[in-house]
Amino acid sequence: MTDRRDALLDAAETAPVERVARVLAGHALSRNAEGDMSSAGAAVDESWPEYTDAALAVLRTLREPSGRMVAAGDAAIWDRMIAAAIEDETISDR
Repeated sequence: MTDRRDALLDAAETAPVERVARVLAGHALSRNAEGDMSSAGAAVDESWPEYTDAALAVLRTLREPSGRMVAAGDAAIWDRMIAAAIEDETISDR
């Protein structure tokens, strides 16, 4: 049981779709990427939901692991994990 608990403690508290959407928003807004804001944190907090569709598209693209990814781990587990991330977002939209 300790291994399962440790694994849960290492898990992110934010949904994958939100994390990807925040990265996309930050990329669009921050001067460190394509934007012009020197401090984009507050704008990212406000605008990340607008990037949810793009984030889902990224996750859908990641459903198929590369050959190197397959060599490093279990492709079936990867597929289930990505599917769960997409399903979580789809369920929460209802």
